[in-house]
Amino acid sequence: MILAGAGAHCDAQQRPPVWVASWGASQQIPEPQNAMAADDLRNATVRQIFHLSVGGQALRVHVSNAFGTEALHFNSVHIARPISPSTSAIDPATDRALTFAGSSDVTVPPGTEYVSDALDYPVAPLSDLAVTFHIDEPPATQTGHPGSRATSYFAHGDSVAASDLPDAKHVDHWYQVSGIDVLTPSGAATIVALGDSITDGHGAITNGNDRWTDVLAQRLQASPNTRNIGVSNQGIGGNHLLTDGLGPNALARFDRDVLAPAGVRWMILFEGVNDLGGPARGGEVTPSEHAALVRRILSAYQQIILRAHAHGLRVFGATITPYAGADYYHPGPLNEVDRQAVNTWIRAAGHFDAVVDFDNVMRDPQHPDRLLPAFDCGDHLHPSPAGYRAMGEAVQLSLFAQ
Repeated sequence: MILAGAGAHCDAQQRPPVWVASWGASQQIPEPQNAMAADDLRNATVRQIFHLSVGGQALRVHVSNAFGTEALHFNSVHIARPISPSTSAIDPATDRALTFAGSSDVTVPPGTEYVSDALDYPVAPLSDLAVTFHIDEPPATQTGHPGSRATSYFAHGDSVAASDLPDAKHVDHWYQVSGIDVLTPSGAATIVALGDSITDGHGAITNGNDRWTDVLAQRLQASPNTRNIGVSNQGIGGNHLLTDGLGPNALARFDRDVLAPAGVRWMILFEGVNDLGGPARGGEVTPSEHAALVRRILSAYQQIILRAHAHGLRVFGATITPYAGADYYHPGPLNEVDRQAVNTWIRAAGHFDAVVDFDNVMRDPQHPDRLLPAFDCGDHLHPSPAGYRAMGEAVQLSLFAQ
């Protein structure tokens, strides 16, 4: 018995490292105005820059064809350390080719993603990583993340290892890359933030990495107790709980965006404002229709909690922030009644494992149905960079006690 106990203690001290998601973005079919022209993706090199959360000694990259209708062939995929998030230049000494099952190229079937082989490549927390790929033929249907708030570069020809792409065109969207995992010591884990444009970062600074999830990642890295925790932002601008808006609805994308990322232990659910705002956008509806919408939103929350708990995740509910005065939705008094009803349910005991009260942080005390002016980007719906910082600072790090 003593030997068995000693062995168990030894095993506990020598547990192997684990993979965790250090960066992620929800995938969708880019809207026509956000899709790349097919000719731009013919014999094309695409270089994109991603901001990591937690660091590690090795990494692997997810290339995605989640919404493709035909197989997509990547001739090569490289990684490197970028000179700046605002330029296509990389440090050529850090350039490395990724492999997939030992091969430098990979053909990804439609509706799927492929994870590269692990590569020994130390990356620091909160650092940037450039991922560059070359494809001969454009995807029949593109897969991407339009709300990148980051600049991507593309040029004709195979230049995956080039130190710079001086003649490249650029767009502020991401394409065909869905995640980056890092290998970290045992005990590490990841937080998934499932949300809409306020999680995606509408109103944040392009290449500024100042979404509320970025602020949370910075705070996690600043504390010795939470430095092994990553953050995966799975927000989609315009997303809904109940219907397909921009991107699949939250319930439809739950398995891919919440359960699939490596090492997920917690999720923060911050969805619902686009569902709540809908009734006022096309003209007011009856009080009974408002009440029915609230019931459906709460039912969707319950479904997400149930599914997350079934996989051992702790689920934190974020209250819906104010949006009175928003030109997009033109909300009236009944919309505010709905928002208060939803937030009351979120705050009530017995539903979520804990509450992140964004409403309390962001509202104007003098006009609680409105954002505090200092936290308003100007459209009365989305936060300013100062607002995103306040949100990121409002998440209690004690929620992620190991």
